[in-house]
Formats: sequence, C-alpha cells, structure tokens
Amino acid sequence: MKASASRCPRWSALILTTMLSIVLPLAAAASGIPPVDPGNRDLSAVVELVTAGQFQAADARIDAALKESGLSPDARRALDFQRERMQRMRLDFSLTADQVKQKLRKQIPDLSDADFARWDAHGLFEHMDIDGNRMYFNRAPANLFHLSAEATARQKGGTPFVTSGLPKQVNDNYIDFDRKVIAQAKATGKTSVLPKRVQVTQTLTVDADAVPAGKTVRAWIPYPRADKGQQEDISFLSSRPSAHRIAPESALQRTVYLEQTAQAGKPTVFKVTYEVTLYAQYHAIDPAKVQPEQITPELAPYVAERAPHVVFTEPLHVFSRQVVGDATNPYEIAQRIYAAVDAVPWAGAREYSTIPDISAYTLHAGHGDCGEQTLLLITLMRMNGIPARWQSGWTFTDGKYDDIHDWAEIYLAPYGWVPVDVTYGRLATDDPALKWFYLGGLDNYRIAFNDDFSQEFVPAKRHFRSDTVDSQRGEVEWDGGNLYYDKWDYHFDWKILPAKQG
Repeated sequence: MKASASRCPRWSALILTTMLSIVLPLAAAASGIPPVDPGNRDLSAVVELVTAGQFQAADARIDAALKESGLSPDARRALDFQRERMQRMRLDFSLTADQVKQKLRKQIPDLSDADFARWDAHGLFEHMDIDGNRMYFNRAPANLFHLSAEATARQKGGTPFVTSGLPKQVNDNYIDFDRKVIAQAKATGKTSVLPKRVQVTQTLTVDADAVPAGKTVRAWIPYPRADKGQQEDISFLSSRPSAHRIAPESALQRTVYLEQTAQAGKPTVFKVTYEVTLYAQYHAIDPAKVQPEQITPELAPYVAERAPHVVFTEPLHVFSRQVVGDATNPYEIAQRIYAAVDAVPWAGAREYSTIPDISAYTLHAGHGDCGEQTLLLITLMRMNGIPARWQSGWTFTDGKYDDIHDWAEIYLAPYGWVPVDVTYGRLATDDPALKWFYLGGLDNYRIAFNDDFSQEFVPAKRHFRSDTVDSQRGEVEWDGGNLYYDKWDYHFDWKILPAKQG
C-alpha cells in the first residue's frame, strides 16, 4: 500500500527500546542492479556517499571512476545507477522545513514552530541532509498522523484509520467478510472458499512528449499467474495496442509486454483487460500439530539470506532474540514475530529503489509501508528457520477503494504454505480466530502479480527499473532510457462479475 493506506501508531516498548539503541549499517547495494563488489572501493565509497546525502562528492567520485581503464560493464552500470538513485532521492526528499509546516497547518491551523521542532527532534519527520541542506520526505506531513497520537488528536477533518491499516469504513467491510470466510471454511472443511469472478483493466499512460515522436515506447503491465486455491481461471480479454506478449506462468513477476510509437503532443496509452477467479483462504492452525520444518532443497531458499533486502544483520539478530524469547513451537514463534512487526506503524514509504537494505531500514526507521513491513517479517521468519516468501499485487473492495499491496506466505508443517498479511495485522476483536485471521488467512479482495521480489521480466528490461523490488504499477522505457514515475501515470479498474447461476 505504498500510495494511501495506513497503520495506526501502536509503538511497543520492545520495538522502541531496540530502535533507540541500535544504529543499523545499511547494505551497499540496490536490488536489480549489479551487486557491489566488496573489492571495488570506488563503488563502495560512492554508495556510502549517496546514502549519507553527500551527492556532490558522490558525483565527483563517479566521474573519476568512470574514467578508469578496465572498468567492467557491471561496475559501470552500478555506478550509473548510483547517479540515477540520487535523482530519485531528490524527488522523494523535496520539501523544506517551511514547506512541511505550510502543509501541516492546513490540518493543524495552530501548529507552532516549537511543535514542529519538537516532533522533528523525536524523528517524526523523515529527512535527509543533502549536501548540507536538510530536505524532508515529501510524504512526511501525511506520515506524521500515522506516527503521532498528539498530531492526530489535533488534526482537522482527517480520515479515520484503524489498526488494520485501512480507512475505517474499508476495515469494517473486511472484518465482516473475514468472519464469513472463517464460517464457510469451517462449514465446508475447505481452506479455499467464496470464489469471486473479477474483470480488471489496468492502464498505463505516458505523458505527451515524454518520448520523442516516432520513437518506440516499451511498456510492461503487471499480470496475474495462476495460484491454485487463490487465483484461478485467468482469461486475457484485450489490450491496447492489440499486439502483446504475456510472460509465461514461470515468470515470478509476470507482465504483459506492449509496444507503441510515440506521437507528438499526444499521451501514449497502454491497456490490458482480463478476468480472474479469486478465492478467500482460511487455515485453522492447531499450534500443537505444528512441527519444526524439515528443510528440503525446495524450501532451502526460503530460510536463506538474499541480499540486499533479506540480510541477517546483528541488529536484526538482537531484535529477533528479544521478540522470540523462549518460544520453540514454530507457530508460537511466527505469532510473536507477526505481533512485533504488526506493532511497527504504517507510514508512506520512499521509493524502494533508493533503499539499500529494506528490512534493516524498516527496523531502524521505526515505521514502514506494507512492503517494508513484509520484508522485515520475511527476514525475521527466515532467521528463525521458518520458510517465508513474498507476494504482492493489488487490493480493492466492493466500493471505491483500491491500492497496491504486499504480503507474504510462510511454511508451517503439516499445513504447507499459508498466507500472512502483517499490514492488515491483528484485527480488533475478542474472537481469537478472527483476531489472527491474517496469520494463515486471506481475503479475496486482492490479485497477486508477483510471487517473488526483484525478478527479471520476460522480455527483460534494457534499462533500470523504476521499482527494483516490486512490480505493481508497471514499467516503461525507450531507447533513450527508463521512464520514471514523474513521466507517466497508472490506473486500476475492476468490476466484480455476477455469480453464475446453476
């Protein structure tokens, strides 16, 4: 939910203590980019300079490194990406302190400079010092109301959010539906219930003249792959332009590839329409039946580190030991990890491509959006021998709400792979089954596009991806390079189809 969903500020004492006592070393790599060779001192230094906001020094170091003889293509590409990373960070961190105050006073009219200074001193406004100038994250004003109960109490006319991370009216709809899922699963003895047929149209619109007239624009629009018991019977209906290439089912970040010729003064519009049947899931897990995993070759990748975003750092080890304590049963361990990450407040995230190590960053920052929370959860699960993997796509409702969203799956013997949505978290209810629904259950108001993160497209992109981790909004490029998010827009339209009779 990188765009608009939220998490309530429910700080646990454990998390707060850990975050205040640990400074995390961020990994010097960016997903989807050639890895940083530890022996390449120039590249490592550049990454550190960029991360520290010393952009001028980084630019000078890049210029010098690119002039060296014998530079490998991978090293050159990695250096080029650091320059691209700086541009993206400037877009994310675009506000001055005065601009943050100006935006906040629209919702807190009596905001004083002292209020701002106090909240800033407590780390409630994410910022970077770029070449000596303090610049604030462009979503810092909105994020304040997810991180500060005091600010929320003073907010005028704000949207009420609840602990499930959704607007209240949306959350209430989910709780009612999840209750039905549990009842249907118990009545039928099935783990996949309540199938729903949905028609979806995804649109990607490139700005007029973003690409010179006559040049070919290449686009990748996310597309679902079949997952038995979750999403089935996928039917491609149409595309704009009609010529298209659907990636094979084996593509873990599946897309539809399209090409068009840019026309002067006109936006370039790409569109894909399809139907899919979605199932809700509920696994009634008995902790007494859960056994420690026998890690097979098939499960081994899902308990392993995977740099740069799933790395077992020492601060994460410290946090894991505090969270897990003396628990030995895998389900109890999973519950403790789930609760700890659920306590990390939701906040709008900077672009993933700018973050060297997302799970470490999330722990250190003390907040995260759905993907950041999910990668932290996956890392902690794997550290404790519980296989965990990624899913992401789009979530929606019967009404007007929709958003991009990330979640996970974990493997619990003898139940197998079960869904986990830590961002929706523990529901506000006294019913234990409903409270822990999203640890083993899933609604059918979502479509999964990705069964892993940072995977190659089919066909492969030639230039840097806008999102080096996830694939939900789409990707665009031309011979002149990648088109970043400031050059195009995306849209998701859905229609729940009537149930077939008889």
